[in-house]
Amino acid sequence: MTKRVRRSFSKEFKEQIVQLHGAGKPRSEILKEYELTPSAFDKWVRQHSESGSFEEKDNHTPEQEELIQLRKENQKLAMENDILKQAALIMGRK
Repeated sequence: MTKRVRRSFSKEFKEQIVQLHGAGKPRSEILKEYELTPSAFDKWVRQHSESGSFEEKDNHTPEQEELIQLRKENQKLAMENDILKQAALIMGRK
């Protein structure tokens, strides 16, 4: 079994594919002609219809944005807590 090389596509190419689909070209023909995976094609169509952007950061739901923010805050607080623990150990020795 050979592993397929990961390809990257430009924003313009993705827009062209979505426009072809919007113009009525069948999904199966687009997939076959451009050798695309169904999941990539469906993701591009969904992203374009939801936000008009193919960037992952532009397609986060409010819940995902909040989760990202909370994880960053949690990481910062954990780091501050570690610093305070080290300071307490140093002060306790004196």
